[in-house]
Amino acid sequence: MVRNPERRTALVDAAIEVLARDGARGLTFRAVDAEAGVPKGTASNYFASRDELLAQVTGQIHQRIAPDPDEVDEVMTAPRGRELVTELMGWINRRVSANRTGYLAMLELRLEATRRPELREELTATMRSALEDDLRFHREGGLPGDRTAVLLMYLAMTGLMLEQLTLPGVVPAEETDGLIAALVDRVIPTDQGGGMSQAG
Repeated sequence: MVRNPERRTALVDAAIEVLARDGARGLTFRAVDAEAGVPKGTASNYFASRDELLAQVTGQIHQRIAPDPDEVDEVMTAPRGRELVTELMGWINRRVSANRTGYLAMLELRLEATRRPELREELTATMRSALEDDLRFHREGGLPGDRTAVLLMYLAMTGLMLEQLTLPGVVPAEETDGLIAALVDRVIPTDQGGGMSQAG
């Protein structure tokens, strides 16, 4: 049977919406069909199992939340200093708000991975690759801060994302910009020049 790639993509996008709204337990083929507005049984014709659908969702989420390369190029025209790192961290934070569905779906995937070894293995590889890309971007972009500093910022931003996605009232939104600036100030020494070292 010939399957339509565009419909497959639409089904995966629908699965992301269902995952973000209803959680992993609500992610059924029937729910995906309903979200995508297609006849019952369509999703099961495209995906052999729920695990296969989850695997497709993992890859698609990263495409949805990835920054526009042109926007990245524009941001990176600024001088390579701590101010630019602060701007990049703030930009990441704003993207969470703009792409809330994608990040919520990723959070649900993380939780589901604790119960599914195959998904955990795949998601770990995906997230590890994304982190290595971030480290390489920081290093090759000539940004200040060593590997440890970048990892600390990654962990801190992950925590901030978790708060904003689940209990946004814990850390008031008006405080986040100041907290991000303080984070960068504390993990990157004022006398550190551009370029990430291999230390850490």
